[in-house]
Amino acid sequence: MEFSTHSTASLHQIKTAALALGVYADGILSPAAELIDRAANGALREVVKSEFRGRTGSTLVLRALPGVTAQRVVLVGLGKQADYVARAHASAEQGFAAYLVSAQLAEGVSTLTANVYADSTVRARSRAAAIAAGSASYHYDATFGKPDRDARPKLKKITHVVERSDASQAQAGLREGGAIANGMELARTLGNLPGNVCTPTYLGETAKKLGREFKSLKVEVLERKQIEALGMGSFLSVARGSDEPPRFIVLRHTPPKPAGTRKPAAGKEAAGPVVLVGKGITFDSGGISIKPAATMDEMKFDMCGAASVLGTFRALAELELPFEVVGLVASCENMPSGKANKPGDVVTTMSGQTVEILNTDAEGRLVLCDALTYAERFKPSAVIDIATLTGACVVALGAVNSGLFSKNDTLADALLQAGRESLDTAWRMPLDDAYQDQLKSNFADIANIGGPPAGAVTAACFLSRFTKAYPWAHLDIAGTAWRGGKDKGSTGRPVPLLMQYLLNQA
Repeated sequence: MEFSTHSTASLHQIKTAALALGVYADGILSPAAELIDRAANGALREVVKSEFRGRTGSTLVLRALPGVTAQRVVLVGLGKQADYVARAHASAEQGFAAYLVSAQLAEGVSTLTANVYADSTVRARSRAAAIAAGSASYHYDATFGKPDRDARPKLKKITHVVERSDASQAQAGLREGGAIANGMELARTLGNLPGNVCTPTYLGETAKKLGREFKSLKVEVLERKQIEALGMGSFLSVARGSDEPPRFIVLRHTPPKPAGTRKPAAGKEAAGPVVLVGKGITFDSGGISIKPAATMDEMKFDMCGAASVLGTFRALAELELPFEVVGLVASCENMPSGKANKPGDVVTTMSGQTVEILNTDAEGRLVLCDALTYAERFKPSAVIDIATLTGACVVALGAVNSGLFSKNDTLADALLQAGRESLDTAWRMPLDDAYQDQLKSNFADIANIGGPPAGAVTAACFLSRFTKAYPWAHLDIAGTAWRGGKDKGSTGRPVPLLMQYLLNQA
């Protein structure tokens, strides 16, 4: 999708298929709508008084409005003005997405011009608008025999209307939002693909394709023998139940150093990279501790942590972020077979710690723990793992917030702030040492489950035992990475949160 800006000064003269304008409840016009109303000699306000109440997300299409060059003017309800301003980012995204969907599907719009004013920066509003545009225009048809061509979005171009003095900031925000939308699209498609297509091998090939597309990315995909040589016994124990071979994917974004860059002074090392670690279980049957049949098809989404890492790397490489970022994806299937893990088995992790497997459906932590140990070699400034880890987190937080676990207040606060800014919110959960007692084992250093109480917390406690060497945070996205039911599909979260965090670091 193409993004551009246009000045408010000549808004009534812009040649476009549809010009979208915000209208608050009770007939209050947004600043852009006021401009159009003056050009139309009050015709817009008359229509609003008689036909349009400005309820949030409602739309009204006007044709041949006098004094206006646009073929159609789409009025978009923003709700009460005070409420809209109080939640500026949310309104910008929700309102934009609402009229975008309405206009592009009902009206066949090829160009949509938007003007959203609220108590936030132009750059942030523009970024949110671009993300919303990408999200609203996403369409999946990769596995349909005869894709419905008419269902594909017709919208190809977005023009964001701002004051001339704000154009550069708006363009920067649109560029950032467009890249994030592209990353979300990749993450969503990977999540939506079925498990017989999106295998560990497929994820590895997707990473290699990114490496070919972006010069800043170096990609290495390790196969079983290389993983064995690393001593990743916990990861491989999950993989051995499946005929699909495992893959361990390493991505490194290393931007070129600007001319004249000096080496750090003696005794002052440059800050290490941020490392993103994704759980890549491309199908999770539960193994010997098999899941119930109902909704097991949704376990193709158990690789959404990996998808979010790949989507984030697609976005950060497009934006050419000026610092090093490393991505690690441990990918395999969790299947029942004669070679699969059994309850009571003891495995040895890459760190040397042993784990008693009490439940084979608690496999994500068995995969992640070896990836978190591998992360140490990069001497990272921060490590963030992303995983659809526990149903307990869904019970605790539902589909609104991702669960955030960390003992590092600085890192946790930065991620929470990024979530608020990007509308991809997280909620900080406890990680007290007292919960570690639930992971005691009579036969190994640690058990892989701690029983029903505080299941999401004890899963994070398990991972924390492998993260002593660096600042670490864990995002449990089991409730936010996909939707079930009739709207079943991947959401692309938490790509916006991760990218906002990285942009804030830059």
